[in-house]
Amino acid sequence: MTEALLIRITCPSKDVAQKIADASVEQRLAACANIEGPVTSTYLWKGVVEQAFEHVLWLKSVAPCWNALETLVNNIHPYDVPAMVAMPVSQMPAPFATWLDENTKAPAQ
Repeated sequence: MTEALLIRITCPSKDVAQKIADASVEQRLAACANIEGPVTSTYLWKGVVEQAFEHVLWLKSVAPCWNALETLVNNIHPYDVPAMVAMPVSQMPAPFATWLDENTKAPAQ
């Protein structure tokens, strides 16, 4: 089985999160997407503490899709520096792992 990833991306709106979710799943870079929010974010940007309402996009994917997902997010996301992080999945039921592998496909290099 390929290394599973849980990817978290904060987005400025539900619409942006949905566009990334749709493209990720349509291109089979992610098997599933979940959108949560809005959430309140506090962060430092160019030396100033900022606050914003954002939506959190979760993608269930595999490691070979990371580079293509990063490119996709950078093409759609309006932020200069999108907050996109991946966490390896250490445990999951075998049927879910099979489903994840069957529904993701890394682009040819």
